[in-house]
Amino acid sequence: MDGFDTSELDDFADSLLELAGKQMPKECKKFLRTEGNELRKKVKNLAKSTVKKKTGNYIKGFKRGKIIYSYGDVKYNIRVYNNSNHAHLIEDGHVQWSGGKQVGFTKGKHVLEKASKLFEEEFEKHTEEFIEKTVEDGLHF
Repeated sequence: MDGFDTSELDDFADSLLELAGKQMPKECKKFLRTEGNELRKKVKNLAKSTVKKKTGNYIKGFKRGKIIYSYGDVKYNIRVYNNSNHAHLIEDGHVQWSGGKQVGFTKGKHVLEKASKLFEEEFEKHTEEFIEKTVEDGLHF
């Protein structure tokens, strides 16, 4: 008999599809919530060390958003943002005015951008671990 017996591969593919259909949405949402919380902690710590002024609600304003089911070509999304009224001024910078005249410019701190770049490598590692764990735990032959 020539050829290959692919019945085991077919069973494996069916098991992966079944796992993705039943278990993955719940597990993905839980994973993203956890990672969003981790990123929020990193952003807060970076903001505390970068922004020296301790008044206002800037540090308290960092939030983890809800999981968005579909945005663009990505199926699950989560974001970390700051809902303080003045957060965009600290993040992006702003012009200083005095008596109707421009007297200077304050550079932005870009805390969210810097923290997300620092978190990328850790997120990739956590994602690989999550995929390995899910495949190991979810597939029973």
